Amino acid sequence: MFVSRRNFLRTVGIGAAAGVALQPSIISAAPLFEPMRPRELGGPLRLNSNENAYGPSPKTAAAIRTASAQANRYPFDQYDGLVEQIAKLNRVRREQVLLGCGSTEILRIAAAALVGRGKQLIQAAPTFEALEHYARASGTEVVSVPLDKQFAHDLDGMLARVSSSTTLVYICNPNNPSASITPRKDLEIFIGKLPSTCHVLIDEAYHHFAGQSPMYASFLDDPINNERLIVARTFSKVYALAGLRLGYGIASRTTAKQMEPYLTEDSVNGIVVRAATVALADTESINDFIKRNAEVRENFFNQAKVRGLKPIDSQANFVMMDTGHPAQESIEHFRKNNILIGRRFPAMDTYIRVSLSTPEDMKEFWRTWDTMPYAKTSI
Repeated sequence: MFVSRRNFLRTVGIGAAAGVALQPSIISAAPLFEPMRPRELGGPLRLNSNENAYGPSPKTAAAIRTASAQANRYPFDQYDGLVEQIAKLNRVRREQVLLGCGSTEILRIAAAALVGRGKQLIQAAPTFEALEHYARASGTEVVSVPLDKQFAHDLDGMLARVSSSTTLVYICNPNNPSASITPRKDLEIFIGKLPSTCHVLIDEAYHHFAGQSPMYASFLDDPINNERLIVARTFSKVYALAGLRLGYGIASRTTAKQMEPYLTEDSVNGIVVRAATVALADTESINDFIKRNAEVRENFFNQAKVRGLKPIDSQANFVMMDTGHPAQESIEHFRKNNILIGRRFPAMDTYIRVSLSTPEDMKEFWRTWDTMPYAKTSI
């Protein structure tokens, strides 16, 4: 069996000790300063990729600066500490945790391990497309079932398409690009009806913004006993580390063992390992980001209502809104005014996806909206 340098360090017991030893020095070095703003002087206002507009928290930013001084060193001896931290946070065993270069790597290895030629993936339409791309590259049949009238996953429609060749179902919840949720109780019933040969991947990239309610609960915060369930999370959203690329998956030990051989060896860089260690523990900043997003989201809906617009109810850090006109017209109008919004989604051709940002940035969005030729027709 091939043994990487990472696995060698695990066998000699260095990893966990080194990971723990690094944490105090990083935290104690954190100066108090405002988070970085991602918009460059004169650059476009980016409302197109569902990023955290405020940048990493002060503690996390300090950890990044500290870690960058050791960018010449491989991070093999730091992986175990982060894995242990994630496992403890989610009340699972460390063998169930898979680290990836963004949560998209978790989707890639799920495709590599669980689908392929002669097999079938079932998903919603529209939804986040990375898994579909990976599946198609391996010769997988991809079945896309349109969202229902409430913009939730049409679980009955998806179940009707399940066949003996279905080995994976993808559920993005809250969904991207619609920002909508599929009720938890419906998902549990759906999962219980799937054949034993079918895995389910729940993508919870935006779960921090959804909160807890009778309609929504994370499958990590409130787990079910199902060996076929995989949950993907990312550090790109609430933790504001999109540019450093880190995600993780949690699965049963059997499924994790099935997926692990397809991970890119040592794909997680040393800077993000240290940043994530601090970010996970910085609950005050996490709650602050969530609160800011909720306030901006509420204001967005108020501004839309004043203009006679009806966005889809959002449970994320972005909003999908029907303009009543071809989406590409709106996209081009904003681009000409130095604002980037989400791309066109063919299944929802009159809808635009707008990432939520700071209150000042959203004022600029609405100011630009009001200059569109057809804006007054919606007021």
